[in-house]
Formats: sequence, C-alpha cells, structure tokens
Amino acid sequence: MKIKSKEEIELMREGGRRLSLILHAVSEKALPGVRTEELDRLAESLIRQGGDTPAFLRYRPDWSHRHFPASLCVSVNDEVVHGIPGTRVLSAGDIVGLDLGLKHEGLYVDMAVTVPVGEVSESDRKLMEVTKGALLAGIAQVRDGARLGVIGGAVQTIVENAGFSVVRELGGHGVGYEIHEAPFVPHFKTIGKGERLEAGQTIAIEPMINAGGEKVKFDDSDGYTVRTADHSNSAHYEVTLAVTETGADVLTPIFW
Repeated sequence: MKIKSKEEIELMREGGRRLSLILHAVSEKALPGVRTEELDRLAESLIRQGGDTPAFLRYRPDWSHRHFPASLCVSVNDEVVHGIPGTRVLSAGDIVGLDLGLKHEGLYVDMAVTVPVGEVSESDRKLMEVTKGALLAGIAQVRDGARLGVIGGAVQTIVENAGFSVVRELGGHGVGYEIHEAPFVPHFKTIGKGERLEAGQTIAIEPMINAGGEKVKFDDSDGYTVRTADHSNSAHYEVTLAVTETGADVLTPIFW
C-alpha cells in the first residue's frame, strides 16, 4: 500500500486534468473511416505537447514478454482491453474502448472511456450506460477504511441486475509512483470483503463489462489484446482517484 502526500496528490490532480482533456479530444476523433493508429498518434502528440510522457508506450507489464508498442490502447467491439492501434478502420456501429495514461512530474494517472462510432445499437448503448453506472456505484463506496470487496460488490450488483457480466481476470489497481501498483481492485464481491483502503491511497477503478459471459481470452498474435471468449461486445470506463476520510476524490475529471 503506497500512501501519497498532499503535494503528490495535487500533482496527480494536475496530471489527471490534462489526461481527461486529452482523452476527451481523442474520443471526439473516433469516427467512421478513422484508423486506430491515427487516434494513437493524436494521443501521444497531445501528451508530449503538455511536456508529459505517455505511460503505456514501451511499457512491459510483468505478465508480458514484450513492450507495448503504442501510447493509447484502442479496443473495438469484442476487444475488452489492451487493443493495439494499427491500420484497422473504424466503422459506424462500432464501440471503441480508449485507455490512456500519462506521467506528469514523475507521477502517473490512468483513465479510460468507451465511445460509440456513429450510431450504435440500443444494446450497445445500454452496455455503455450500465458500465458507467457501475463505475459510479463503485466510486460511491470509496472512503478510508472501505473494503475493496464492497466496492467490487457495488459494481457487480449494477452489472448483473442489467443482465451483463463482470470480467474477473482483470481489474483496477493502485497508481501513482508506477502506472500499476498494489492493490488489485476487483469489480466483484470477494470473500471476507477484501483489503481495506486507507486515506492517501490513489487507485484506478475500471470495470470491464461484457454483454455476454465473463470469460476472456488473450490474443496470442500480439500478446496484449484481450477479447471476450464468446465474441460479445465489451465496455470499459476508468478513473484515477484518491481515497479520503469521507469519500473518493476523482483526479481524472469525468467528461462522459
């Protein structure tokens, strides 16, 4: 558990403000006919214009044998997370998860949003709205002393009441000194209700919600992209927040 000082949290707040503005700008360019690599180039350019560093570019997590080759994760339709941008062209009716992190003054922040490309189906709109609501329900449970399993349970209840599934193999995480820190933040109920949060922690809550079953699979061809096992669509929203005595202090302003 890594507790941040008030000064560090204020630096993360500035990083989060910048990240939210950049991700909003990128999301508005997710239009029919746009290649996913164009979104990546825009994200990296805007980050560097602000004097900051992309968090994901050349990052290698413990579970991978290769570095991530882009600044932005772009995950389309049945791709849950970690999609690698490239020559794929977005089409009307797609839903696209955009996951972006940056390092500002030595501290990391992380954020994600799922956006529609043109007009999308009613079922996909419901999936996105339920995922947003589940994230907000999880945030509402955050405070000093709260158990992670209670936060996850709040997310799970919203999702399953709507007939969707929570991805269990992936979850949120601590963030700040590194892009991924302890603790692991589940988006489902846990036995004993899990670890307690402490004021000064900074974490990312990021429910990944499938229209079908909860199972996912890693794409062996690129080593990163995670897809739903049943090819149903998936939505993903994420914020970075600081834990306080009375609640959650969201450091990446929500624009959706």
